[in-house]
This record gives sequence, C-alpha cells and structure tokens, in this order.
Amino acid sequence: MIDTHCHLDFPVFDADRQQVLERSVQAGVDQWVVPGVKLEDFQRIVDVKNKNISIAFGLHPWFVEEQPQDALNQLAGWIERHSPLAIGEIGLDFMLPAATFPLQESLFVEQLRLSDHFRLPVLLHVRRAHDAALHLLKKVKPAAGGIVHAYSGSLQQAYGYLDLGFKLGFGGVVTHTNARRIRQVAKVVPQEGLVLETDAPDLPPTGWQGRRNEPANLLLIAQVLAQLRGGEVQEIVEITTHNACSILRLKEAVG
Repeated sequence: MIDTHCHLDFPVFDADRQQVLERSVQAGVDQWVVPGVKLEDFQRIVDVKNKNISIAFGLHPWFVEEQPQDALNQLAGWIERHSPLAIGEIGLDFMLPAATFPLQESLFVEQLRLSDHFRLPVLLHVRRAHDAALHLLKKVKPAAGGIVHAYSGSLQQAYGYLDLGFKLGFGGVVTHTNARRIRQVAKVVPQEGLVLETDAPDLPPTGWQGRRNEPANLLLIAQVLAQLRGGEVQEIVEITTHNACSILRLKEAVG
C-alpha cells in the first residue's frame, strides 16, 4: 500500500521514525509520500527521503501571511534541485480569516502554474473552499492532475475533481461513524478516484483519538473503505495502489 500523505519529517517522529516505518511495513504499507508546507521545513523533508519515501514541496495556505516575497522563486529552486514527485501541499483553507482569501487564491494559482511548468501533479489541502478551488482549477487546470488530500467535500464536488483528473484522498476521518457525508462519498465514488492516506501524525482513525497517528493505520482505513463499498480489503489495496502509482508516477511493488 501507498500512504499518499504523511508527515514523517515532523519532529514527533524523531525518536522512533525507523520503528514507525517498520510497523508500517508489517501492516502492508511500503511506500510513503511526505509533502512540505513551508520553506523552512524543506530540508527536513529532503533528509527523510529514500527509495521508498517520496517527497513534495509546497506552500500551505495556513502560512500564506508568513511567506517571503521570493517564496515562489525559492520553491522553484527546491524543485529544481531535489526532483520531488509533486507540488504540495497547496490549496485553500476558508476556515482562516476572510482577509487571507485573496492571498491564498493568488498563491494557489501561482503554484498551479508552477506545477504545469515542472509537469508535476499537485497535492491539495482544501477546507470549506471546494467550490472556490474547483473554480480556480478550471481556470488554471494542472495538466498532471493531483490528489485532493483528506477529501471533505460533497459528492457533486468529488465528481468535479474527478472530471479534472484528480484523485480523492481518504484517511482516518472515513473510519468515524459520525462522518456520514464523507463515508457516503467514499462508498459511491468511482473506484478510479480513490487513494489512501493517513496524514500522520494527524487525523487519527477510530480508536486512535488523542494518540499520534502512524502510516501503519492505513490498513485500518483500507478495511473500513472495503466495508463501506461492500468489497474485499485486497481489492481496495490493489485499486488504491494502482491509482496512486498512476497519478504520482510511482512504480507498483511486485509480489
């Protein structure tokens, strides 16, 4: 399995990162994607990269007011030097103050243009802003598509992303029985739109609330997704792995 979104670079993993990876492998997860959120963390991300840990660089909307004026030039430099598999995580978060929305949208659009320049997919963070994100994606459509991380929109919005060549990332939230809308989307969305993620150390699944989330929990997420869709776990594993490899240009493990 591929964890398409986990923050293995975060200091919370410094004491036992190797053990976390070993537990992940035991659970059937053998590839991980680690996205960036701000410039000062990029070196930390580079330091955890290996043959099974792929990385991405992006300027997260949470930090839009903290970015230096040359942030986009610096981002481009990191991309040129370190060949990430995607640009992310980037996007819109309308839970932030409304005064930041124009800045967020401008930064988002510029990074979408950067993704086209480098022909890289994007990893999207979108909260309470799916209509706005879809509007901008239709105007500046990234040719390489991408993944909507921790998908939280409606079924109609889900189809909007799929039509633009995006996959939808499902993680710990889908295991919570009170997350009815997301569970319904996960149940009925076409299988070619599904990928798995943990967002570790955040967004823990049921039973892990208050604890550090880990990539090993991807198996639990796959099991719940299989239950929702009335299929077998192995089928979900194969489908989501193929989808992740397709959108991120990763090689599927053999055997």
